[in-house]
Amino acid sequence: MRLPKTRTRRFFSVSQKSTARPRAFAFLCCLALACLAPATASAQTFRGTILGTVTDPRGAVVPNANVTAKNTGTGLERTTTTDGEGNYTIAELPIGTYSVIVKATGFETFTVGNVVVEVASERRADVSLAVVGTTDQFTVFANTQVETTTNTLGGTIETKEVESLPVNGRDFTKFLVLVPGSTGDPSGATDSPGSFGLFSSNGNRGRSNNYLLDGTDMNDGYRNLPAINEAGVFGTPATILPVESIAEAAVLSNFEAEFGRNSGAIVNIVTKSGTNDFHGSLFEFFRNDALDARNFFNPEPDPKTAFRNNQFGGSVGGPIRKNKTFFFAAYEGQRERVGLNSTARVPDPREIAALGGPTNPVIAKLLARNPWPAPNRPLPLFDSTGTPNLFVTTRASNDVDSLIAKVDHSFNQNNQLTGRYFYGNSDQSFPLAILAGNVLPGYNTVTPTTVHLVSVSYLKIFSPTRVNEARFGFNRFDEGFFPEDGGFDPSSIGLNTGVSSQDFGLPFIRIRNDPIGSIASIGSTLSVPRARVDTNWQFIDNYSWKLTGHDLKFGYEFRRTTVGAFFDAGYRGRLDFNTLADFLAGNLSGGRQAKGQSHRDTFQNSHAAYVQDSFRVRRNLTLNAGLRYDYFGVIGEKNNLLSNFDPARGLVLVGSQGLPRLYN
Repeated sequence: MRLPKTRTRRFFSVSQKSTARPRAFAFLCCLALACLAPATASAQTFRGTILGTVTDPRGAVVPNANVTAKNTGTGLERTTTTDGEGNYTIAELPIGTYSVIVKATGFETFTVGNVVVEVASERRADVSLAVVGTTDQFTVFANTQVETTTNTLGGTIETKEVESLPVNGRDFTKFLVLVPGSTGDPSGATDSPGSFGLFSSNGNRGRSNNYLLDGTDMNDGYRNLPAINEAGVFGTPATILPVESIAEAAVLSNFEAEFGRNSGAIVNIVTKSGTNDFHGSLFEFFRNDALDARNFFNPEPDPKTAFRNNQFGGSVGGPIRKNKTFFFAAYEGQRERVGLNSTARVPDPREIAALGGPTNPVIAKLLARNPWPAPNRPLPLFDSTGTPNLFVTTRASNDVDSLIAKVDHSFNQNNQLTGRYFYGNSDQSFPLAILAGNVLPGYNTVTPTTVHLVSVSYLKIFSPTRVNEARFGFNRFDEGFFPEDGGFDPSSIGLNTGVSSQDFGLPFIRIRNDPIGSIASIGSTLSVPRARVDTNWQFIDNYSWKLTGHDLKFGYEFRRTTVGAFFDAGYRGRLDFNTLADFLAGNLSGGRQAKGQSHRDTFQNSHAAYVQDSFRVRRNLTLNAGLRYDYFGVIGEKNNLLSNFDPARGLVLVGSQGLPRLYN
């Protein structure tokens, strides 16, 4: 029967599971042993693959058929030929929509349109060619695609979902619980104080996940959380990956050997690239207390809680040189101003006068700084009922600027280069009452954060069956937590705490047993100041090799992580007084102060190597096998300041390396 010139159909295939043939397994093991060396991490692809089988009208395979995959957005073309069993594989394709064109001598040209390549996925496009003269051309559209060649679990969040789903704060981490096997905490997948990660995958620990941006490391080396969108204070993201820049986000589990480093999920985010058409966007979202009802715990006549949040930005992408060079850039900013209302019991100036005023000169100078706001609720002097005499609003703020830029360039069909840079900067200021601080104005925790991420990928196509990708990644996460009054030198009022400028600020001062009740403490939380700079350097090389019936891939990765940090908890000191009268006289009832050198410069060098094989046993049977070796380097310290705990002697300085190296 003669078929129409153009037809549309849906197609999919199902992959069976089987044990390996002995010759395939032996070949894989030999190749693995040849590649491995005492060598953390992963060589995760941020591209995808199109593969399939070409047959004639009788179902017989067609070897040496010419297969071309063409990106409909950028014009990028990749060409290969089918092997002796009629199979073809085109690996390391940038994500996007492709047309697959098949040509063979004696057969009509066949085109499969709308083949969507997703991050770290394989898309099958099988083709049955028609003999010359039976029709002019076949065109089919792959409207339904089922991944039938891998056993990777998880899911992919596509561009439409990213752009359309409303998430609080436009925070991409809220999407991570939308794929099968992922669960978040009740607060909505935020790494808030007391939690243990953003989300859990298939029961793994929340900080056992590996985060990638365009295939390169995006992990904060200290907490193993994504450096972008990691929380500053109280789970509020310190920087933001612009949602406008996200092409896809895959959450993968039960992955193949090329993915490693962590026991949990691989979060593989790919940013958008420019195309031959210019596209852009502008946006602003705002939330304002003028549009909100009062909080139940903020009744009149107290002032209404202030809340103003603006998120704004835009994106633009297009060609620099059509079919050759493309760019994409996106910016997102956030400005937030919040008032946090609370009540407290503070000393009334009349109560201080009735007690004779300050008799200690240091306390007199301290009171001259007005450390407590004046009470604004009527209350009898020395009232001991525990009723607060102050309603106070402490201002909090969050200013964020995030920018990402990406360039893709094809020197020719065989040499392609991709470069991407992210810069994020923020300044947050929040009170930390639940962490032994207080809610009075002037004692907030200030958190400046700066994040840099660089990624460069070079793809070299040696032949239709051999492809190599070299990838370089760098990320730097710089964040500190400081007292709001960190510019105040306590020795200026005669309070000689013996600290350097790094630990300036008022000591934490509390009055604990006064008959009038609990008096609000002054000074910032004792957990500040602290800061760290985490840096990751990463190099990856992956080699894909198509043989008859086998898709081999092997690679190596080196990763160096350094963390420079200090944690001066308690260095500003704590002063305790029993009563307000004792405070005015300077009579301490207790206190404490920590001392010592808390700065450490740690480092870790890690290596990984892997080999894997997708063995096409038959058209409906694929066997995936692989072997991987990860060496996690022992943590060292630049200045030989590591210690181990000996039950008999306590802390013992051991130098630059606290543990022996273990290679197995």
